[in-house]
Amino acid sequence: MDSSTAASPAPALGRPATRREGPEKVTGKALYAAEHAPPGRAYGWPVPATVARGRVTAVDTAAALALPGVLAVLTPYDAPRLGPADDPTLLVLQNPEVPHRGWYVALAVAESLEGAREAAEAVRVTYDTAPHDSVLRAGHPAAFTPDQVNGGYPAHREQGDAVAAFAAAPVRVDCAYAVPPLHNHPMEPHAATARWESGDAPDPGTLTVYDSSQGSGLVRSTLASLFALPEDRVTVVSEHVGGGFGCKGTPRPHVVLAVMGARHTGRPVTVALPRRQLAAVVGHRAPTLHRVRLGARTDGTLTAVAHEVTTHTSRVREFTEQAAVPARVMYAAPALLTTHRVVPLDVPTPSWMRAPGEAPGMYALESAMDELAEALGIDPVELRVRNEPAAEPDSGRPFSSRHLVECLREGADRFGWSAHRTPRRDGPLLIGTGVASATYPVYIAPSSARAHALPDGTYLVRTNATDLGTGARTVLAQIAADALRVPLDRVTVEIGHSALPQGTVAGGSAGTASWGWAVHDACTSLLALLARRTGPLPEAGVSVPADTTASAKEKSPYSRHAFGAHFAEVQADTVTGEVRVRRLLGVFAAGRILNPLTARSQFVGGMTMGLGMALTEHSTVDPAFGDFTENDLASYHVPAHADVPDIEVHWLDEHDKHLNPMGSKGIGEIGIVGTAAAIGNAFHHATGRRIRELPLTPDRVLTALDA
Repeated sequence: MDSSTAASPAPALGRPATRREGPEKVTGKALYAAEHAPPGRAYGWPVPATVARGRVTAVDTAAALALPGVLAVLTPYDAPRLGPADDPTLLVLQNPEVPHRGWYVALAVAESLEGAREAAEAVRVTYDTAPHDSVLRAGHPAAFTPDQVNGGYPAHREQGDAVAAFAAAPVRVDCAYAVPPLHNHPMEPHAATARWESGDAPDPGTLTVYDSSQGSGLVRSTLASLFALPEDRVTVVSEHVGGGFGCKGTPRPHVVLAVMGARHTGRPVTVALPRRQLAAVVGHRAPTLHRVRLGARTDGTLTAVAHEVTTHTSRVREFTEQAAVPARVMYAAPALLTTHRVVPLDVPTPSWMRAPGEAPGMYALESAMDELAEALGIDPVELRVRNEPAAEPDSGRPFSSRHLVECLREGADRFGWSAHRTPRRDGPLLIGTGVASATYPVYIAPSSARAHALPDGTYLVRTNATDLGTGARTVLAQIAADALRVPLDRVTVEIGHSALPQGTVAGGSAGTASWGWAVHDACTSLLALLARRTGPLPEAGVSVPADTTASAKEKSPYSRHAFGAHFAEVQADTVTGEVRVRRLLGVFAAGRILNPLTARSQFVGGMTMGLGMALTEHSTVDPAFGDFTENDLASYHVPAHADVPDIEVHWLDEHDKHLNPMGSKGIGEIGIVGTAAAIGNAFHHATGRRIRELPLTPDRVLTALDA
């Protein structure tokens, strides 16, 4: 069984490999959280609060309980009591307080889904209401500067005197931008199926949960704390997940309610949230108000960069979008100011949404760079090239690799940038082009894996990774095959189960780098073990574990980021106000691309999401009722096929030895970063009008054109 003596097969990494779970998904064999059906399963339907702020004074459940098939209605007065939680949004039905509209105030459980929904609608809740404040505005008196923002970054950073340098600059732009609330809306809404098997006292029993989650390990530890169970009595399975974009990165109330229902009724319970409830309970991208000031010499050299952000958070848990942080990385300037202010409001708690911080922050910064280029009379690509830093502006650390200039040059050449810099008209259509840069940090988290060699010459690799539809199973198998020096079809990968070796949450574009490092180390150690062995393997095979905690936590002396450049051509209809993207091209420098097929899908998906951010996606907080008015896919328009042109994606062959054994950077999020700015800049180029609030909807376009 000494595989090291055989000729090594062609490398699996760097080659396009189709997703291993594809046949299961297209034939319906892949089971998602709500599709697991233990015997005796019941269904739960939550009851959301209908007031913007207040207190429950009574819950009348009589009519609901009288309906056929209804098993229970849990309320703040009789629901199971929960233990401690780091995230207070999970402490549902624990007290009568209502911090925002949509907060859950009851749970109906019935034999059927339809019965649970009917029972929930029959519950009558009485409230004492209180005044509420739910609208973010500049200069809000409650705004404050937190110590940290999302990602653990300092909220405020300053080098030099950016205000004085800006005032002294011969060329200046001082611009305000606004990004509205945005919602993740994965194809599969949040769902969980919970089965509680009680034990004889003092045995607490066991809990099995199928959850739509980006990290079953975190769900397991959270449920163990909330329900006073040892972790080894909790099993969480997230084998197939229908997207998340960040909103499934932490446990959400649905899984707590499912476990509550199962514990109370003694039956397995499924809670699948209706899409209209998601906006209030699973996080959202908080609205951000930006002020960007850029000062430059007449040759385009930046002398001052100031990016100030104001955003909202809830009164339940503080979350501050780190939208000014990208400005600390992008361009050379001797004076740099980046700061965040946050306003606690009576709104749902914001959370992660694809590229939190980078997506809204780079929209503002890259729009301002375009405005500066116009003020200087310098080509926008050239302006960015002239301000390329030798090291990270904020920390002074060297970049492990940075090929932004190459991305800009390559993109300009492929796009035909110089040939398309004259705006043109085709009947009622105004046509123009725009560019924007992109960046996303390299995150790596501790993970573990175990690699098994079996007597039949196959290998089994186990790690608690999560595949959101990104192709994680496939690329981990490729990493294992290369480390073991065997063909790809001899490797099987098991993921998505809390009993497997610990793997980090699928978020921050860190999954492949984190899980893959552990898989690589386990397989490399297994190969070495096999090389020392003689004779056949035992029936059970042999296995080797790996844990990257020490390696992943080691602080790098380098600033590690992926970079990219977006180029867009848009048309604006002067009659209807409709803006359409005609061409969209992205060029990225993101380390070694491990699977070109799945990588291209990730880049295209991110760019499509950025197109939606630019043109169609937005949400509005109703000041009277305190909720999001666009809370379904009819009113919140995610781009459809007709909205999206053929998107062109390219990448540079980047070799960075300061990352991980595979040389990879995360690619799940950089595609959205900068796309909206490139489209907005192209709109300005086409029309001569600048709209500084997203999205570019027909009403705003016609108003701008009329002006």
